[in-house]
Amino acid sequence: MILMSPPCQPFTRIGLQGDVSDPRTKSFLYILDILPRLQKLPKYLLLENVKGFESSSARNELLRTLETCGFKYQEFLLSPTCLGIPNSRLRYFLIAKLHQEPFSFQAPGQILTRFPNQDLEGLFKDKVADKVGEAISSLSSEEKTVDPNIDPDCSSKKSLPKGAFLFKLETVEEMERKHSQDNDSSIQMLKDFLEEENEEMSQYFLPPKSLLRYAFLLDIVKPTCRRSTCFTKGYGHYVEGTGSVLQTAVDVQLESVFKHIEELPEEEKLMKLSTLKLRYFTPREIANLHGFPLEFGFPDKVTIKQCYRLLGNSLNVHVVAKLISVLLG
Repeated sequence: MILMSPPCQPFTRIGLQGDVSDPRTKSFLYILDILPRLQKLPKYLLLENVKGFESSSARNELLRTLETCGFKYQEFLLSPTCLGIPNSRLRYFLIAKLHQEPFSFQAPGQILTRFPNQDLEGLFKDKVADKVGEAISSLSSEEKTVDPNIDPDCSSKKSLPKGAFLFKLETVEEMERKHSQDNDSSIQMLKDFLEEENEEMSQYFLPPKSLLRYAFLLDIVKPTCRRSTCFTKGYGHYVEGTGSVLQTAVDVQLESVFKHIEELPEEEKLMKLSTLKLRYFTPREIANLHGFPLEFGFPDKVTIKQCYRLLGNSLNVHVVAKLISVLLG
């Protein structure tokens, strides 16, 4: 079996999108070049990359190579939310096997957005490169919008309760999506993935400067929420678009803090924001969301910043394990 996760920079939508002309694609293209010339081909392949790879020339070259070698393959765009994990991390996956018979669920020319054993409604989407993504406020800036009729966490949309109002810099659609996610009982609550609060947690609280500057851009979640945005390698260092922050003062209403806050002087504004007790998710908590076992840990010399960078470049273990199971099954 060959497992591949080629450099994603040539395909991210916030980058230059150099695709096959980007030097970082060379190693991947080299593998595609030698694959047909191997005396013994691997029986199985699994590839992962960012959303955006599915519309690249590199992907087209990959498919041509697989077909030349006689592989049967299927593409996916999957997020951990489809497995009940409260974290959006939309990624492109491809599984392939060297076999005469296609996968029982194979959909030529289409990209699946569910696992094969999940309900078939909404399983197929034509021209997925034009339609699929995840809502801007639920993801990093690397992962943009989705077909408006499909919720990124595999749930249907619901209406906001009467009397709900907008706050922060969010649209009605964003508020409705978040409300829908938090009421989707098929997704676990974040509290199942959190560490116990202790004195060491103080290092993860947002500094006053960040609170004042980025308050309206933060994606704020409570332990009882069933969602969190994609954690990137810049989490803990950059604030905007790098991942959700946790509101540990669970009894404080977010709306009451933000309503008319822009009219307050800076000192009062900071006092109000501080009542939320916002902190970053710890590296251990992000590892939990990614599906790493409890015995997993980083060496003592690895800094917190380095932990965030490594986790931001990581995969969701449960999603990959499920795909390998499907591939070998």
